[in-house]
Parts: sequence; structure tokens; C-alpha cells
Amino acid sequence: MKRIDFLKSLGFSTIAIATGESFLSSCMHMDVSPDISSVGDFITILKIPSEYALSSVLKAQTSQDTLLSKSKVNVLGYGENGLLGPTIKAQKGQYISLPFQNNLAEDTNIHWHGLVIPAEMDGHPDHMIKPNANFDFQFSVNQPAGLNWYHPHMHQHTGEQVTKGLSGLFIVESREEKALNLPRGSHEIPLIIQDKRFNTDGTIRHNPSRMEVMSGYLGDHVLVNGTNKPFVEVATGFYRFRVLNGSSARIYNLALSNNADFYLIGSDGGILPQVETLKSLMFAPAERADILIDFSNLKVGEKIYLKSEKFNGMGNSQGTQTFDILSFNVIKTETDTFKMPSVLLPLDKLSAASKTRQFKLTMGMMAMGGGMNKINGKTFEASRIDETVNLGNTEIWEFDNSTGNEPHPMHIHGVQFQVKSRSGGRNSIMAQEKGWKDTVLVAPNEKVKVQMTFTQKGKFLVHCHNLEHEDDGMMLNFEVN
Repeated sequence: MKRIDFLKSLGFSTIAIATGESFLSSCMHMDVSPDISSVGDFITILKIPSEYALSSVLKAQTSQDTLLSKSKVNVLGYGENGLLGPTIKAQKGQYISLPFQNNLAEDTNIHWHGLVIPAEMDGHPDHMIKPNANFDFQFSVNQPAGLNWYHPHMHQHTGEQVTKGLSGLFIVESREEKALNLPRGSHEIPLIIQDKRFNTDGTIRHNPSRMEVMSGYLGDHVLVNGTNKPFVEVATGFYRFRVLNGSSARIYNLALSNNADFYLIGSDGGILPQVETLKSLMFAPAERADILIDFSNLKVGEKIYLKSEKFNGMGNSQGTQTFDILSFNVIKTETDTFKMPSVLLPLDKLSAASKTRQFKLTMGMMAMGGGMNKINGKTFEASRIDETVNLGNTEIWEFDNSTGNEPHPMHIHGVQFQVKSRSGGRNSIMAQEKGWKDTVLVAPNEKVKVQMTFTQKGKFLVHCHNLEHEDDGMMLNFEVN
């Protein structure tokens, strides 16, 4: 459905709509693209999530945190340290036993986003954990080193629970990655970027309108690791930043304020085959980026900013603003011995695909059944199996957004995939798409093909990771037999 038809379904008259694109753009801007609040000085030192002690109890609960002011407010988190959760680290091949307790007054669960694990541990919406109930997550980590994350996956409530604070990082390490001698210790910093809106009392607000269900719920403040107006103190030399776009819908176009190059070394599924030198990086919800920044040419006392640059081609509600996200403050000079590797880690070649499946991304009227955002004309039904896949098969899945005007970051559970092609729109494979992925941005007017091998039995999901689209039903079940 085009925007003009959708506005008619909301009750806008034909005469009002006929006033032209200026009316539509104004309406869309007012409703779904709030201005990023003036950040001003970056005055708060960046919080670094604590590291989780394996086998201790991970708790979803209401906690307190300081967000926009010094006064503490209620938030959701995994533990007693406020917003978000601890960073979980595991070694490739390690067996994980992780007790979980739901201390919320509502159902929740955990999806281990990016981990290729058994279906009964993956966090399907079928697997609800009731208030005051416990569940022991147990699985082996059999995949390359990379940055993954965890968050709830409750149908129609994922957006609210994630927005209010439930998410955290899951880092897989390996001997192969460590042999690259990348920056580590104080020179390795996680960044969870999220935009949020706030109530007058400083609590996080989640109240998407019908228009925002269509386009996505965008915040007017940008937090990093739950920190408002954050800065990081750095020395001259290279730093490694493991970055997650943990926002519900906002796409970022990451760049440095001094227009310097930065170096992409990894994406969702781990380390890339070679270093990609970039000026900017388009970065959709649920995508991850492993980047290196060289501060050696800066002087003590200088500051540069991680920012989001303007962009286009992603619908009317995004890309119209440039804003700073984080300040890097140079506080000391040090000798840096890091050497950029000439090659990174090889990318395994997949076997020939035995089948190609198409997934048409569309928008339909509420009155026609289900939500507005659909896949192959359908919205999510928990009991319905939409696709059946043979265990061990290699397939190509094509996401077709050629008639759409909203971007869709498409995520597949239970696999890592390789992006094979993009036609229309940007018409090329992006730098972060040259390695293993689990989420791919499908822009308006694009078709994207991904290829993967299915190694886990059971019932999994494919869905848009714009969380309002997902909660609206832009999600299907597939079963691997």
C-alpha cells in the first residue's frame, strides 16, 4: 500500500491528501520523525556494561537509573545496575549454562540474537517465561567470534520491553580472532546506540501511534550504553569499538566529525575477510559493526565526535538530520604498537543452493486482516508454519521490497547468512555485508538475496527488526525438519 492509500485508511480526506507531497511530508515528519534534541556539551562519562559472571542468575527486573538528569527513575534491565544488561563473553566451543529469572510483572523471554543454537533455547514467542518463573538456558557456542546480543521476543511487546531497557551484548571469542592482535583491554569499548523518548518525569516513553506502527518509533534523544550526552577519554592510537544499533527503528549513518577514515573489521557474524576503509557506514536496527578508529593524529585536548550524517532513500521519516552521538576526548599521548592486519579471517564458501524462496514485503490495511506490515501478504500467527526447510539444506531467500516505501531490516533466526546480491535502490553489496550476517537492511525499491545453510532443527522466525513492524505482525514461522 502506498502512503496516500494508507492515509485514506486512517480517515484523511481525498481533498486533504490532494494538497500534495508537502502535506504528506509534513504529516510524516510531525508524527514519526521527531527532531533529535540539541545535545550540547557531552558531559557524562560513558558507562561500560559490567561483565556477566557465567552461571550467576540473569534477572529481568525493574531497576533504577539516571538518564536525562541526576534523579534516578524506574527502568527495565537485566539486574540491579539500571538500564540494559551485563555483557556476556563466551569462547567458541564453550558450553553455556545460564540461569534466568523473570522478576517482572509480565511475561518475557530472551532471544539470543545472532547465536545459532537449538530452537528451544532461541527465544521464540511461544516460549514465554511467566512472572516469578525461572528458566535455565543451556547451549553450546559453535560459531565464529563476533558481537551478538540478547533481548526479549514477546510478540506485540518486544518494542516496549526493549525500548524500556531490556537488551545486552553477547560476545563470542576465538583463538583465530585473538591471533589478529586487535586492540584490547581499555582500547576495546562496546557501544550500544539507542534513541528514546521520555516522559516529563524522566522515565522512558513508549506509545507509538498508528502512523509510527507503519514507519517506526523514533526517539528524540540518543543514548549510548544508557548514557545521555556521553564522552569517552582516549589516548593517541587505535581503539576497537564493538557497536550495536539497539534502536527500535532508527537507521544511523555513522561518520567522524573530522571526516577521517575509520576501519570496519567485522559485522553481525564476526570478522570480515579484509579491512574495509570507510568515511561513513549505514547502520540499521539490530546490525552490528566492529570498527577501528585511529586517534594518533590528534593532540591532547582535542575532541572529535561519532555522528550520524544525513542520508536519503530510506523513506520520508529518516535521514533528514545530522547529529552527534558521542564525544572522543583525547587526554594523553602514548606509543601505539598496533599494526593493521593485511588480511583478517577467511569467509567459508557455501554449497550450491537447492531452493530459492521469495518473501514479498508489503503494507496492507488493518481492515483487511492482521497488521499493516506483512510478509507474503500474511501477518504472524504463532501456530502457523509458513515455510518448511530440510535440515542441512542450503537455500537462497530473496526479500522483495521493490514496491515498498519503508526500509525493513530483515532478521532470520537460527542461521548466519551471506548477502549474495542487491538489485534496485542502492544496487550493491555494502561493506558490512561482505561477511556473515543475520540482519540485512532492505531499503525501499530493493530486492536482496541471502544464502544460508540450516543446521538447527525446530521452529524459528524470519521478521523485520523494526520492532513496531515486528509487533504489528511482520513476522513468519519457518520449521527445519
